[in-house]
Amino acid sequence: MADQPNVPNSESPQSVANTAAAASMEANARVTQSPPPQTIVIQQGGGGGLLRLFALFGWVGFVCCALFALVQLMTFADYFDTSGGITEKHHSGSVLASDKVAIISVSGLIANGEGFVKHQIDRVREDDSVKAIVLRVDSPGGTVTASDYMFHHLTKLREEKKVPMVVSMGSMAASGGYYVAMAVGDQEKSIYAEPTTTTGSIGVILPHYDISGLMERFDVKDDSIASHPRKQMLAMTRPVPDEHRALIQEYIDESFGRFKDIVKKGRPKFREDAAALDELATGEIFSATKAKENGLIDEIGFIEEAIDRAIELANLDKDDTRVVRYLAPASFFEIPGLAMSSRDSQLTTLMELSSPRAYYLATSLPPLVASWSMLLQER
Repeated sequence: MADQPNVPNSESPQSVANTAAAASMEANARVTQSPPPQTIVIQQGGGGGLLRLFALFGWVGFVCCALFALVQLMTFADYFDTSGGITEKHHSGSVLASDKVAIISVSGLIANGEGFVKHQIDRVREDDSVKAIVLRVDSPGGTVTASDYMFHHLTKLREEKKVPMVVSMGSMAASGGYYVAMAVGDQEKSIYAEPTTTTGSIGVILPHYDISGLMERFDVKDDSIASHPRKQMLAMTRPVPDEHRALIQEYIDESFGRFKDIVKKGRPKFREDAAALDELATGEIFSATKAKENGLIDEIGFIEEAIDRAIELANLDKDDTRVVRYLAPASFFEIPGLAMSSRDSQLTTLMELSSPRAYYLATSLPPLVASWSMLLQER
């Protein structure tokens, strides 16, 4: 038998290298022959233009809503304005109207010129949207000085803003309340009183009490030392001598004369007929009917009629006019039952009560009680 060639158990290094090279060349060939990657192009169809249109409408709507919200914010901004310690509140008319009729309220005893009424005056003066004013008076009057102070600033407001003013009288507009109402000037058909209004009481009073008899009964003497006897002209502890009474009467007559002069400014008919005013200026109160008959007021009607007249005088569109009024935020200590006072404030009240004051005041209470009530309310 012929001999068989020897076969090695493992391949030689050269054979392995050749095999690896062949495999690499085969792989490269496969990579070279693979198809190139495809580029995917997305083309928009005919719906793209519609989407852009919707987007445009959306932005236009957003801008319009933003502008509307801004206008509304500007329109109602006054309702959130608390400058001067007061807030504005819608009363009637169009809520969205820019032109306003402002209601200024004078209510209660007129004890202090500075306060809620003055804050209302200042607020209206700075508001260019106010085209007319309705002065709502519901007061029995008060001190001469405070009444005159309010009259002065209301008249100044009307003249500076050059807007019409109409008065609406509530349950009472007497004495100092009537005095304040004369701020309307001589505008025709400008003073309205409700059917049950009490008005008039044109006069002055300076309260005084003589308790010298009571002191004598209890063997009490006033041993005050003063720089001059007239310093105690109105002392309650002694009768008023005739000499002092004449001086006090002169003081009262001067205040009374000013009252009648103020009435003539607001009621032109009395400028031509002073005697007719003298017949009415006795301190007497009048019903609305009698007041109209005597020329103290122009019309009998409620506040709505006064507002309509103000709109008419200002040449405004009633359907496009906003009527507003003002509120004073209540203090925690002004809540009934929670009022607090200190010993110092009580002493101050007593000292002010003892000071002589002249009043344009209509009241059925004794002057001392009325004075006490007024001072308490002032606080």
